Amino acid sequence: MEAAYPATFNMAMPERMQRPHVAIRILVIIVLGFILSIASFLGIFYLGIPIAAAILVSQKGPERFLQENGPTFVKWGRYLVAAFAYMLFMTDRLPNEDPEQTIDLQATPEGTPTVGSALLRIIYVIPHGIVLGIIGIAFIVVIPWAAISILMNENIPEWAFNFTRGYLRWETRVLAYYASLTDKYPPFSFD
Repeated sequence: MEAAYPATFNMAMPERMQRPHVAIRILVIIVLGFILSIASFLGIFYLGIPIAAAILVSQKGPERFLQENGPTFVKWGRYLVAAFAYMLFMTDRLPNEDPEQTIDLQATPEGTPTVGSALLRIIYVIPHGIVLGIIGIAFIVVIPWAAISILMNENIPEWAFNFTRGYLRWETRVLAYYASLTDKYPPFSFD
C-alpha cells in the first residue's frame, strides 16, 4: 500500500546504536523543545509550508512549481524526517549528514496545485494532526524505553522501531500533501 502514494518513507533498523548519542539527543530535545514551542506559538511551522507553496504556485504556476520547487521541498522534507528519525532514536546519524544514507524518502511531485488548494491544506490536515498528536502521546513511553534499551544493550527494541517507522511514514505522506507536492489526500495509515 505504501508504494501507491506519491511519497514514501522507509528505513532499515540499525544493528547497534551508540550510547553517547542518547545524551546528545536529550540536550537537543531540551533546547529544541524551547525553540519549537516559541515557533509553534507563533504558527511559523504550521503556516509557513502552505503559504510558501501558495506564493510559489501563484508566481510560477502549478507545473513550474512542481518541476522547480518540488525537488527543493523534497530535499528539505528529507532533512526534516531525518531529524525526526534521529530524535526518535531510529538512527545515530546526525541529520546534518546526507539523509539519503540514513532514510529512504521518495516523493514524486504530481497534480495541479492552486493557491487556494495550497492554503486550504492548513485546514485539510487538521484531522491528521489530531490523530498523529494522539498517537504521538505513545512517545512518552517509546522514547524513554528506547533510550534505556540503547543505554543497556546498544539496541532499540524492534517494536519501538517499527512503531516509529510507521509514524514517520504517515507523517511523510501528510508532509508531502501539506507542501502541495501531491493532490492525493494521505491515508490514515502506518503502512
